[in-house]
Amino acid sequence: MTTVAADDAKLAPAPEGAFTIAVIPDTQAYRGQKIKSDENGDEVVRNPIFQTITGWIVENREPQNIVFVSHVGDIVDKNVPEQWAEARQCMDPIHGVIPYGMTVGNHDMASSGDSSLFQKHFPASRFKDFEWYGGSFHPDRPDPAVSGNNANSYQKIRAENIDLLFLHLECNAPDDVLAWADEIMDSHPMHRVIVTTHMDLGPIARPKTNQGYISDPKGRMNWKKRHAKRGNTAVQMWEKCFKKHKNLLLICSGDQRRSQTMHVSARGDHGNVVHSCLSDYSSDGSVRLYRFLPQENRVDVITYNADQGDLTRTTTLVPDEQEHQFSFACSM
Repeated sequence: MTTVAADDAKLAPAPEGAFTIAVIPDTQAYRGQKIKSDENGDEVVRNPIFQTITGWIVENREPQNIVFVSHVGDIVDKNVPEQWAEARQCMDPIHGVIPYGMTVGNHDMASSGDSSLFQKHFPASRFKDFEWYGGSFHPDRPDPAVSGNNANSYQKIRAENIDLLFLHLECNAPDDVLAWADEIMDSHPMHRVIVTTHMDLGPIARPKTNQGYISDPKGRMNWKKRHAKRGNTAVQMWEKCFKKHKNLLLICSGDQRRSQTMHVSARGDHGNVVHSCLSDYSSDGSVRLYRFLPQENRVDVITYNADQGDLTRTTTLVPDEQEHQFSFACSM
């Protein structure tokens, strides 16, 4: 892993032949009524940080050559209609402008996996007319509340003569969802695949104390939050699905604000290197930019705070700049 060179606090435009994937970390900084700290308040729900991030992405689409946007989940803090209505307004500036996909986090569903409110505000019908929208998983049962109607989706784009496929898989995706993901990746062998799923990297075992979320050993997580017995841990998702696919390049995740950022690489069954990257900056305005440079077979990973107008070089929890600004090799 190498550090990304930066000119002071400036974010340089993407060089010719490069393209950028923007990844939005957990957006839980809601204000007003129906938030955890003010459940009975009477102020209108809003999320200015979320609005700032999506606005910045649209404004910088051309200089950064942003070709796709992915949300890692925990779109809302509390799974209530008021927050979902605000989340949709926050994503509206991107809608119809830049292709995008969204991952259902643990805050975005009930413990059973019921994601009805996400499905109401971001249903498959919202995307079906876009050429880049591939489709979504349809559970083999009449009620789509669990796992259905765009809770698991895929998108396809072409950037700089490279075919890319994005899979957005809900938190702790069950076996039937993973079987569907297998089929999608197998049926697109010439596409480079990027997966976004909410839980991947963080404390390996479920912490027993608050301090454990910061100091316990970290890696691919072997615990879960949603779907009860049906749900798969990050380790199970890797073993059952991800490692089998030679066209998988990158796994993006959030969920762990006390880990904030991590980068782990592992070899799949075919010898291919799969990079896993966590970004969860506690809704401070940071957005993760994956700048692909095909001519150099490299991806520059840039963390930029859209609210402060500065690169995220260091945080209290993760003081090392190389954890926020780095590069990895990628054969394209």
